[in-house]
Amino acid sequence: MKWTLVLLAAVLLVVVATSRNTVAQEEPSDGPRYENETNLVRPTDYRTWTFLSSSLNMTYEPPSGGSRPQLFQNVFVNPSSYRGFMQTGGWPDETVFVLELRRSSSEGAITTTGQFQSDLVALEAEVKDSRFSDGWAF
Repeated sequence: MKWTLVLLAAVLLVVVATSRNTVAQEEPSDGPRYENETNLVRPTDYRTWTFLSSSLNMTYEPPSGGSRPQLFQNVFVNPSSYRGFMQTGGWPDETVFVLELRRSSSEGAITTTGQFQSDLVALEAEVKDSRFSDGWAF
């Protein structure tokens, strides 16, 4: 009887371990997808990816006298690359960063000061891919 229980437990352990590996292998990749080998396909689920940061009106350009549109910038990265970064301290090949630019608004809020994000203005992406000459594509 004791051997039967040990054998049953061993079989159950093998079945559970095998089924977990099968599920992990079936997970779709969250890395870059391309059309014609070079045109990045827009990730439809990027807003469910790891959120890295948000900023308002950050720019590398010198201040100008004119008024610029007030834009929020949100940065997302594919989850598998974030996990890789947390383990190694470096971004792995097939990392995808998505930069989302959104208008800022203060009208329509119940508060009297401050701004919130509104319409999507632009979407940009940066991909770490060893196939490209400098290892990155924009």
